[in-house]
Amino acid sequence: MAEMMALLLSFLKAIGKYRWYAVAITWLVAVVGWTVVFKLPNDYQASARVYVDTQSILKPLLASMTTLPNTEQQVMFMRRTLISRPNVERVLRMVDLDITAKTPQEHEKIVDELMNQIKIIGTERDDIYTISYNNPNPKLGKDVVQSLLTIFVEGSFGGKKQESEKAIQFIDDQIKMYEEKLATGENALKEFKIRHMGLLPRQGGDYASAYGDLSEKISQARLELLEAEQARNAIKRQMAGEDMAPVTDTTEREIVNPEIDGRISVVEKNLDQLRLQFTEEHPDIVAAKRLIVQLEQRKKEEAKKIRAVDPGASYSPMLQQMNVQLSVEEARIASLKARVGEYSARLAQMRSMSTQAPEVEAQLAQLNRDYAVNKDNYEKLVQRRESAKLSGDLSSVTDMLTFRVVDPPSVPSAPAGPNRPRLYSLVFLGALVAGLGTALLLSQIRPTFLSQTNLREVTGLPILGSIGMNWTDQQKVRRRRRLYAFAAAVASLFTAYGGVLAFTLFRQA
Repeated sequence: MAEMMALLLSFLKAIGKYRWYAVAITWLVAVVGWTVVFKLPNDYQASARVYVDTQSILKPLLASMTTLPNTEQQVMFMRRTLISRPNVERVLRMVDLDITAKTPQEHEKIVDELMNQIKIIGTERDDIYTISYNNPNPKLGKDVVQSLLTIFVEGSFGGKKQESEKAIQFIDDQIKMYEEKLATGENALKEFKIRHMGLLPRQGGDYASAYGDLSEKISQARLELLEAEQARNAIKRQMAGEDMAPVTDTTEREIVNPEIDGRISVVEKNLDQLRLQFTEEHPDIVAAKRLIVQLEQRKKEEAKKIRAVDPGASYSPMLQQMNVQLSVEEARIASLKARVGEYSARLAQMRSMSTQAPEVEAQLAQLNRDYAVNKDNYEKLVQRRESAKLSGDLSSVTDMLTFRVVDPPSVPSAPAGPNRPRLYSLVFLGALVAGLGTALLLSQIRPTFLSQTNLREVTGLPILGSIGMNWTDQQKVRRRRRLYAFAAAVASLFTAYGGVLAFTLFRQA
C-alpha cells in the first residue's frame, strides 16, 4: 500500500511540474469540444401511435363457412417488414427525398440512414405500436412518420387481398382444367357404353353377381317345376283310383234354390206369427201351410230340370274339383317350363360372353373411377373458390382489422437531441484527461528525480545527503503568484463548464 501511495505521489509531482501544459491542453480541448457540441444541429423526434384491433364479431359467425385470415400474424408480419428497403424507398418517393440524391451512392446512403433511424416499438399483447423517426427538420420527420403509417395500414389490407386474388386465379385455372377433363371423361363413357351396350353390367351388380343370380333363378325354377310335376302326378293317381258314381237318391242330396228358399223362409215367419194368435184350423194358417207345400214341390221340380240339363251334376263333386286342380297344375307346369327355358337361354348367352364381359366391366370401372375422381376434385375446387372469395372479401373489410390512430404524427417543439449537457460533460471530462495525460507524457519524456529514493533506485549508488533549496523573498513572491494564477486558471475552467451547462439548460427550458 505504501509503495502504491509513493508511486501515486511521484506521478502527481511529475504532473505538477508540467501543470501549465496540462491547463493549456485542457482549455484547448474543452473550448474546441464545446464549440463542436454547440454547433451540432437540433434533432427532432416525430412519432405516431396506432392501435390495431384484431378482434371482430365476424370471426365466430363465419368460422365454419370459410378460412378466416390470421390477422394477428398479418399485423406481426407488417410490423417486422415495414422497415424494409422497398418500403423505405417508397417513403423516399412520398416525401421527395429521392430528388436530393444526385448519384446512386447517395440514394443508397439515404436509404440506409432511414432504415437505421426509423424505429417501431410495440408488443402483440397490447396491439399498440409506436412509429418514430429523428431528423433535424421537424416537418420532414413528420412527413416520414405519416408515410410509414400509411404504408403500415395499406400493406395490412393490400397484401392479403393480393394473395387472395392470386389464390382465386389459380383455383379458376384448375377448375377450367378439370372441366375439360370431365367433358373428355363423359364423352369417353358415352362412346364406351354405346360400343359395348350388350356387355355392360346392369345396375346393382357386375357380371359375376348377375351370373350367380341367374343360376340361382334357374335352380329355383327347376325346383318349382319338379314340385308342380309331382303334384300333377299325385292328382292323376287319385283320379285313377276313384270311379264316377251317378246319384240315384235325390233325397240324399240337398236341393239348393236361393229364390224359393227365401220365399219359404218368409212364409214360415208369417206362419209363426199367426200361430201366436190363432189355432191350426184358422184359414190363414191353413193357406200358409198349403203355400209352403207348393213351394217345396216347385223346388224339387226345378232341381230335376237342372240335372237333366247338366249331366255332370250327377257325378262326384270331389272328382270335379280334382279335374280343376289338374288343369291348374298343367298350366303351372307349362309356365315353369317356359321360365326354365328362358333362364337357360340367358345363362348360355352369359357363358358365351364370359371372356368379354369381365374385361368390359374392368374398363368401365376404370372410366367411372377416373371420372369420379375428377368430379370430386372439381366440386372441391368450386367450394374452395367460393371460400377463397369470401376470405378475400373478409380481408378487405375494415371490421376484420381496424386501425385506430391513438396519436397522429406530431413533432414536439423541444428537440429530442442531441443531449448537450451530457456531451458538454463528456467533453470536459475528456479535456481533463487530455491535459493530465499530456503532463504525464511530458514527465516521462523529460524525466527528473523528484526524491532521493528515485535517484538511489535508478543509479544504484548510496545517497550520502541532500541540500535543500533556499528561496529568496522575491522568488517566494513569484512562486506564490504562479500558484494563484494556476488556481485561477483551474477555477475559471470549472466556472466555464458550469456556465456552459447553465446556458444550455436555460435554452432547453
